Amino acid sequence: MTPAPSSDRTRTASRRPRPRALLARAHHALESEVVSGLLMVAAAAVALVWANSPWRGAYESLSHTVVGPHALHLDLSLAHWASDGILVVFFFAVGLELKQELVVGSLRDLREASLPMLAAVFGMVGPALVYVAVQLTSSGGSLDGWAVPTATDIAFAVAVLSIFGRGMPPAARTFLLTLAVVDDLLAIIVIAFFYSQGLNPLALLGALAVTGVFALLVRRGTTHWYLLVPLGLAAWWLMHASGVHATIAGVLLGMTVPARPTRAEPTGMTARFTHLVHPWSAGLALPVFALFAAGVNIVDGGGLVEALADPAAIGVYLGLPVGKVLGIWGAVVLLTRFTSLRLGHGVDNPDVLALAAIAGIGFTVSLLIAGLAFGEGDTTDHARAAVLLGTVVSAVLGAVLLRHRVRQPRRGTPSTRGHVMRPHR
Repeated sequence: MTPAPSSDRTRTASRRPRPRALLARAHHALESEVVSGLLMVAAAAVALVWANSPWRGAYESLSHTVVGPHALHLDLSLAHWASDGILVVFFFAVGLELKQELVVGSLRDLREASLPMLAAVFGMVGPALVYVAVQLTSSGGSLDGWAVPTATDIAFAVAVLSIFGRGMPPAARTFLLTLAVVDDLLAIIVIAFFYSQGLNPLALLGALAVTGVFALLVRRGTTHWYLLVPLGLAAWWLMHASGVHATIAGVLLGMTVPARPTRAEPTGMTARFTHLVHPWSAGLALPVFALFAAGVNIVDGGGLVEALADPAAIGVYLGLPVGKVLGIWGAVVLLTRFTSLRLGHGVDNPDVLALAAIAGIGFTVSLLIAGLAFGEGDTTDHARAAVLLGTVVSAVLGAVLLRHRVRQPRRGTPSTRGHVMRPHR
């Protein structure tokens, strides 16, 4: 066989994707909520199958493998590194999004954001009340997990809206994002105040001081990773040592980044940092966390029936779909009926019902809170199994309601069509 001419080989090699081009494509793909949502689902599915397979011993061994320096009190299991360590990247991205929305986004105008903000508050109260009611009416119930069904997973919920809600008015996405961002803020407050242990004031002050230095640098326009990353790691370590959940450091660091556009940062520094951090959050932090958090061993724990009969589990898998719908949709119906707040831009109460259903997708933060609330043991596994079940039910219910809404020929109601989500003057 005659060798191919060198020019042909050159053209063939030039058509092969270069590593930099492949990284750019992966970066672009991970910016999609759909792709990031699917990655989380895939990681959770692998964990669930592995933890209940004949090789579940290997999964348990991997999860409990301890790594890290003992001198710094960082000799943690890989499961703890996933929830306390690598997940800080996700919470840093959440902090950036909160700052962006508060300064230049949907939360900057209190009049327009007030309805979804109030809906988010009731969207946490509703699931908590459902959970507490189940515990009080059951024997052997535990109130420790009241916060587990209160969280909404932004990436997962927006992914469901993107897939099944094509044709919904753009204001529906804004409503959901505002609701989910406020929900995240409230969940962060709950974690900081209710699931912190043995507060060390000196370490906490140290974490805040390092965060202040980080804030000073970014406000002066410094974006050098070799300065910011070590400061971020120091803030994380001090927050971990303080007894406050270490991921709170990520939120605080993200909130210090300037959001307003400047001559040096035409889109705002938060937007640029989000562009850089989001692929690491969606492509690494969240899938790794899901791999270790969703591996619920049902086979050795008495089976699925026993797991889902646990009062804590019942409170969670009812609280996510039922509590969110009652809290969010019920609040919007009452507020628009008895106050001056109104929906608008083509969004009406049936749309909010669909959005409330997908707000019951509590995957990431709910799994995290389940581990914080119950520690090690069967109750944690049962609660996490219930989070997965409640998330699936919420996603399916939301998808059905969204498909029903997009088939409707008319949007909104005569009293709200064309108006914004703010009080009438």
